[in-house]
Amino acid sequence: MTERERWLETMLFGKPDRVPWSPGGPRESTLRAWRTQGLGEGEDWYVRLRDEVGLPPLVHAARPAVWIKHTMEPIFPEVVLEERGDSRVVQDWKGNVCEISSAFDVSYLRSARDFVTRRWIRCPVEGWADWEAMKARYDAQDPSRVPADLAQNAPALRTRDHVVGLHVHGPFWQMREWMGFEGLCMAFIEQPDLIHDMVRFWKEYVAALLMRVVPLVQLDYFHISEDMAYKVKPMIGPAMCRRFLMPCWSAWGEVIRAHGCPVYQVDSDGFVGDLIPVWMEAGINATDPLEVAAGNDLPALRRRFGRRMAYCGGVDKREMARGGESLRAELARLTPVLRDGGYIPSCDHGVPPDISWPNFIDYARRLAHLTGWQ
Repeated sequence: MTERERWLETMLFGKPDRVPWSPGGPRESTLRAWRTQGLGEGEDWYVRLRDEVGLPPLVHAARPAVWIKHTMEPIFPEVVLEERGDSRVVQDWKGNVCEISSAFDVSYLRSARDFVTRRWIRCPVEGWADWEAMKARYDAQDPSRVPADLAQNAPALRTRDHVVGLHVHGPFWQMREWMGFEGLCMAFIEQPDLIHDMVRFWKEYVAALLMRVVPLVQLDYFHISEDMAYKVKPMIGPAMCRRFLMPCWSAWGEVIRAHGCPVYQVDSDGFVGDLIPVWMEAGINATDPLEVAAGNDLPALRRRFGRRMAYCGGVDKREMARGGESLRAELARLTPVLRDGGYIPSCDHGVPPDISWPNFIDYARRLAHLTGWQ
């Protein structure tokens, strides 16, 4: 099978020749630890890992790019506003003012390079005036928001053997970036009209971006980031999700399904058991990363929701750190779900530094055996 066929057969409960091998990846602090535990300085961890596991080197031919740039443009200036000894106050590219450890600079807030905690001080949208100004940073017709050569490459993409999808922020995630978590949660109660307008805008903006791509390229998946759950309950309940977020989720689902995209996937940390029924109503049929420490019991979720939901992730990082018999038992716990289909096992979030390099190699080998690569 090709990479694409294997991935689709797995996620759609088909009959793959083997399940995609996807161990997960480290952050910077993890890599620093690994370089004291046997990974060479400057050595590519993934290339070395494949070699340790006995998988062939990856050989990728040039692939046409398929993406949409949905983030704000122009961005806010990144500025250090104040030094406070062990911490610094900064403005990030999204307009948030926050306090971070002095061990990190502003660039660490651009992406998840490492495990960086922060204290939020001010967010860019606090009311209607800020919101109206923010809208100007999102022009769906900006030529730079899709690849310039997409139409030219579309014929070749129709016969591709690799997986192609798009990633965007879901409405809850994006509103949290504009208002901050506390501000957003209060606005659901105190400013519902503002929330409805933000969701409507984001729905229409992303749909317009999608329509610049999906008539040309049939996507294999559409992935949204939502991070909207704690350890026990979601940050907003199912009723509020249906009232405010469902119109957006459902509209995007209609767009991608009309153009043949079979997998609609959502990412959220925390316990997602109360959210999955709402997501399924919106047409979402896959989720990740299934953090075990948050209470996500993958076999129990499969029993509850059957084959209506596929999963990626779900391997307890704490058992990976313990290794040995603990890891063996963890993978055995997940094996029935793997055998049932609709599941690509992986670390249940970013790989933290307490997972040693030798333990990660052992985990990767066991994963390769479990998924049929050895």
